[in-house]
Amino acid sequence: MKRKRDSRNKLRIFTILLLMFALIIGVYYAIKENDSEQTPGKEGTIITKPSDTKKDNQNSNEKLIDETFSLSKESKVPNIPFVSGKTGWKEVNKEWGKPDNVSETAKGRYEEYKSHHSTIGYAGNTVNDIRSYDSELQKITLNEIKKTGGEPDDIRYYKDSTHDQMILVYHANTSTDLLWVLPKTTEQEPDPKVDHISLFTQIEETSNQQENQTISKVISNMSLDEKIGQMILAGISGTTMDPNAQKLISQFHVGGIIFFKNNFETPEQTVQLVNQLKAENSSNLPLFLSVDQEGGRVTRLPGGLANFPPNGQIGQVYDPEFSYKVGTLLGQELKEFGLNLDFAPVLDINSNPNNPVIGDRSFGNNSEIVSELGIQTMKGIQSQNVIPSIKHFPGHGDTSVDSHLDLPIVNKSLKELKELELIPFERAIDDGADVVMVAHILLPELDKTNPASMSKAIMTDLLRKQLSFRGVIITDDMTMGAITEHFDIGKAAVESVKAGSDIILVGHDYNNVVKITSSLKTAVQNGEISEQRLNESIERIIQLKRKYSINDTKVVENPNINEINHSINSLLNNYLH
Repeated sequence: MKRKRDSRNKLRIFTILLLMFALIIGVYYAIKENDSEQTPGKEGTIITKPSDTKKDNQNSNEKLIDETFSLSKESKVPNIPFVSGKTGWKEVNKEWGKPDNVSETAKGRYEEYKSHHSTIGYAGNTVNDIRSYDSELQKITLNEIKKTGGEPDDIRYYKDSTHDQMILVYHANTSTDLLWVLPKTTEQEPDPKVDHISLFTQIEETSNQQENQTISKVISNMSLDEKIGQMILAGISGTTMDPNAQKLISQFHVGGIIFFKNNFETPEQTVQLVNQLKAENSSNLPLFLSVDQEGGRVTRLPGGLANFPPNGQIGQVYDPEFSYKVGTLLGQELKEFGLNLDFAPVLDINSNPNNPVIGDRSFGNNSEIVSELGIQTMKGIQSQNVIPSIKHFPGHGDTSVDSHLDLPIVNKSLKELKELELIPFERAIDDGADVVMVAHILLPELDKTNPASMSKAIMTDLLRKQLSFRGVIITDDMTMGAITEHFDIGKAAVESVKAGSDIILVGHDYNNVVKITSSLKTAVQNGEISEQRLNESIERIIQLKRKYSINDTKVVENPNINEINHSINSLLNNYLH
């Protein structure tokens, strides 16, 4: 009996111990399972809660943005082994093989590599544009870019039938820009994600040596008459190609034509005249075909085109995107009529309310509005492969005399000009201005004798040397009263070329072109102007004509006025109503 009782006691003790062991094991596994939500497992894999995923993505994006900005200073982008501005075409092809697609554009050749999610652009045979469509970059948002990179140095806009984009431009180094390309912000999507990035390098002399050699060869084969002709932009009389217009092109070899309102009657007549002038030009250098199409009260084109409001009203709206789109449509108007050079935008600051000639042609009375909207208008015109000309350097805003009638005088020092008038011009030059039109205004503090359009102190010392402008300098119309009331037009043209102008604008009267041509030729023959001085201007003129792929062979078709008007009215309805 006692043995039986002892046996039952042992069984109870064993059962209790077994239950305690089971309880300990259960608690152990419960703790382990809880810890596994926060600590690495055996393979080092971190199991995270869903709420942590967003943080990790943000951290990942920040690191990639940092890396992208950092590499851009070295002209590189993440995960692509090439250097913009240095790597050659052969090296790309050796590394990546043949591209999937090749396209030739006005900007150069582009080769697409789908497996690398990249497109490589070339200037000559040197990489100058690396575009990455990497899926990781496409997770980055607008606000994340600005948080890391700060406000961009510039904002551009691009729109076609399939894209409506904004482009944030950051200056990576002296020759390279980093561009973040995103869908334009909307109410529905105020923080869009990146479509792609572009690392673009402006390639200068080294890569253009071959082209410059070709230009030198063209210049060496030109006669003195042909060189002088390229430096003249002439107006014509009437609405048809008359004998004088023929002589301007075939005998005087003028580099271009300026049209005024009285040259245009209908779109059909205008296109016919343009095609006749182009056909008459037997030179291998095509014609600049130019017009003042500013919008507002300065418009020349015919056919009942819907007009833009004056720049003063656009300045009150103060929307850079609106100005870019206005510029785009101005460029489109010229392109439809077969023209390639627009004397716009106006970068004068309307600082004198008594100004009889500028007024609402200016975007406003302060440098910020004029700079920002003027530059966006300029870029819009350029987007249509039309050449803009910023005007009227060094600033016509603080005058009380109309230079069409007489010579305005501006008594400002260089320091004062730098604090106001020069600001929009300097910024536009830094942003890629191709042509600067110089005004007929006298600035005695800089040059006591000569107006800006005849002044070495203003065109060479200030514009070329201090503002580093390397493009084409053109005078305002030399037949204006500011010149003809005070100077002999032939002598004025000679002084202008000696002072640094590349093109003399002669808006009216065939005989003025004859006189100016004769005066310039005599000045070269007697050593007053060197032929090398002409060659410098001719080189800039040829470079500009080539940059915009100007040609006289393409026949211009009748413009679609209804389509242009629809675009203009839609734009104005969106921004003004």
